[in-house]
Amino acid sequence: MGGSRRIIGYVELDFERCYRAVDSRDQRFDGWFYTGVTSTGIYCRPSCPAMTPKRRNVRFFPSSAAAQRAGLRACRRCRPDASPGSPQWDVRADVVGRAMRLIADGVVDRDGVPGLAARLGYTERHLHRMLRAELGAGPLALARAQRAQTARTLIETTGLGLAEIAFAAGFGSVRQFNDTVRAVYGAPPSQLRSGHDTVVGGAGTVTLRLAYRPPLHAAALLDFLARRTLPGVDEVVDGTYRRGLRLPHGPGEATLSPAVGHVAATLRLTDLRDLAPAVARCRRLFDLDSDPLAVDQTLAADPALAATVAAEPGVRVPRAVDGFEIAVRAIATQQVSLASARTTLTRLLAHTGTVDQEVVDSESVPGRRKLLDQQEGSRGGALHGFATAEEVLRVADSGFRMPVGRRETIRAVARAVAAGELDLEPGGDREETVRRLTEIPGIGGWTAGYLAMRALGDPDTFLPTDLALRRGAATLGLTDNPKTLDEYAVRWRPWRSYAVIRLWRSA
Repeated sequence: MGGSRRIIGYVELDFERCYRAVDSRDQRFDGWFYTGVTSTGIYCRPSCPAMTPKRRNVRFFPSSAAAQRAGLRACRRCRPDASPGSPQWDVRADVVGRAMRLIADGVVDRDGVPGLAARLGYTERHLHRMLRAELGAGPLALARAQRAQTARTLIETTGLGLAEIAFAAGFGSVRQFNDTVRAVYGAPPSQLRSGHDTVVGGAGTVTLRLAYRPPLHAAALLDFLARRTLPGVDEVVDGTYRRGLRLPHGPGEATLSPAVGHVAATLRLTDLRDLAPAVARCRRLFDLDSDPLAVDQTLAADPALAATVAAEPGVRVPRAVDGFEIAVRAIATQQVSLASARTTLTRLLAHTGTVDQEVVDSESVPGRRKLLDQQEGSRGGALHGFATAEEVLRVADSGFRMPVGRRETIRAVARAVAAGELDLEPGGDREETVRRLTEIPGIGGWTAGYLAMRALGDPDTFLPTDLALRRGAATLGLTDNPKTLDEYAVRWRPWRSYAVIRLWRSA
């Protein structure tokens, strides 16, 4: 490694610290770094159950792509490619963090490195240099590692032919696919498939496990989402969350069921090239790449939050699969209840064709909504992604059923998103996006902060003026004065977004 210590972003790859993590098989470090074993030619996750390698045979890498670049193949026992993503790329707002989120969403496969560089506002050469410095690999190598993981998932969980898998995973040719799989996994694609029972779920259906760092408070996550479901878009039934997706190559649907150590996911895709983006968005929605122990340790240091952290460890920040959706939801919820906003949004979606008129009518009939929800849950009705900015712009005034100011704010956001002037996805520049949002009439600090927390993934946003948050603070014995509360919340940095969720739950 050129020394015993190397600084990689927020992670200090100190040899002794990393080796102790490997020796104790500490799952907390899975995804933070990868262990290369030169004597066997493989790389592993830190928690690999195999015998701890000798120090002289070990190298540590900041990414799986860096390990692959060094000529190592993935361990078949611990499957390092299936470990949770590094929390630092989930929270960092700098160029490298944004680049990693865009690569995970498949931007390199769709638009190439030039497209990635353009999205970030840097030259290809400078972007390559930054990624190499922090991750030990450039954007092409990072995208190649992701394609290999996508290919392995499709090989092991679908009955598709290997040629179909090659192109679905983003490879330019079958030969490139075969060579990459051999290099990364030390076996041809046909050998990876042997011994695995494919799940029959229809064409375009993929089942897989989404790993996370425990603990995960699934009830808090599902409760938050259940209170905000929109008919025809998403639903929570018997501990399972289902929602429609708008993906780069077509619509899809995700079914997510939290379990011990993983979230069981079933993805129904129109085009299997959308597997990587679908996985990335589901992981983001459930905040699966966070480090709950680090978050809870900081929050529990405050006596006011210690009891709730002890009672409910692993509370996550529910994020988003669609930034524009969160923007419309946030604006529609201004100064009204969640139930009222749900009715308004359902009617708006009906005018975009996202939901049926029968669903809209049921919202105003007591008891009918509950019955329809039960019927949908029992039959697993088809769900659709939220309306696009272009679709919302085509809705007439009568379709909004909200004050004129709020309607025009939604339209202003939709115009900015449609024109490419506002990036509400995780790869966007958080600071610049918040600045542009607050320039739009009708968007103040609360709405911009809510979007920063949920759509942009900022882990350190606080909403001191939020009424529910202030009630929660009062319940815990804290002041409900926004200014004083904002000053008090400094002690929760850099995890104030997680404190927001806990204060809401306390309310």
